[in-house]
Amino acid sequence: MFFLSQFLFSQSEGDKHRANGLLDKAISAYKIEYDIYPDNMNNSYNLACAYALTNQIDKAFKFLKISLRNDTSLWVLADNDLYTLSNDPRWKEIENQQLNKNHLKEPLYAKKLLALLRKDQVLDYQIDMAKKFYMNNGYLPHWYYALSSYKKSIGKENFEQMEKLVQKRGWPTISSVGKLAADAPLLIINHHECEAVRIKYLPQIKEACLNGEGSCVEYAKIQDRILVNTGKPQIYGMQFRFNASRKLEPFPIYEPEHVDKRRKKIGLEPLQKYLKKKIDYDWVVKKE
Repeated sequence: MFFLSQFLFSQSEGDKHRANGLLDKAISAYKIEYDIYPDNMNNSYNLACAYALTNQIDKAFKFLKISLRNDTSLWVLADNDLYTLSNDPRWKEIENQQLNKNHLKEPLYAKKLLALLRKDQVLDYQIDMAKKFYMNNGYLPHWYYALSSYKKSIGKENFEQMEKLVQKRGWPTISSVGKLAADAPLLIINHHECEAVRIKYLPQIKEACLNGEGSCVEYAKIQDRILVNTGKPQIYGMQFRFNASRKLEPFPIYEPEHVDKRRKKIGLEPLQKYLKKKIDYDWVVKKE
C-alpha cells in the first residue's frame, strides 16, 4: 500500500510540476517513480521529454529508448518536447526504428511530414507557460513576445516546405502516410498567419475529412478559425478566447442548439464533452 501510494503521488507530482514549468522538480518526481516502477513506459517517456526540454540530451535518449521498447506509435517522431534531440545522429535510429514498426505506403514522405509537425509545435510548451502566466497575473511575460515572433517565422518557413512537399508528393492521406503525418499540413495551415492560406486549402481539407482520409477535428478547427477571423460565429465550437475572468471560453457559435448535430455529422464528440476535456469549460446551450 505504501508503494502504491508513493507511485500515485510521484506520478501526479511529476505532471503537476511539468504543467507549472518546474521541470527540475518534474524530473525528480519521474525518477522516483522510475526507481519504483521501471516498467512504467509512460513515465519513462515523460522523463525523456523532461530531460529533452532541459537539453539533457544523453539522459533523454537513455529513457526514450527504454520507453519505446514495445511502442509502435509514430507520436515520438512528431513530439515537440523532443525537438532538441532531432539534430543528434541517434535520432535517425529512433526514426527508422518506429517507422519500421509500421507498414506505411510512403514512409519517407511520412518522416518528412512528421519532422515538419515536430518543428511546427516546437515552442508550444513555452507558449503554454506564457498563457498560464497570463491567467495568473493578467498580463503576458516579457519573454512571450520574442517567442511569438519567432513562432511566426517558423510557421512561414514550415508552410513553404510543406507546399513544396505537397506539390511534389501530392496531398498526404491517412492510408498512405498514417493519421499523424496526414495531420501535419492541416496544423501548419491552421497556424499560418494569413487567412487566405486557410481559405485556399479549406475545400481540400474538407474533402479529405469527408472521405475518411484526413482529420475532421483539424478541418473543424480551420473552418471555425476562418469564420471567427472574418467576424462570423463559428459552427463547431473549436476556437477559444479569454474572457474577463482570464478563463478560456468558446467564441460565439452559430445556432448553438444545433452544434452537436453539425459535429456528429463529421464524427466529432458532443461539444459539452469536448470543451470540458479541452479547456475545462462547462458549456450549456442558453435557452431563450
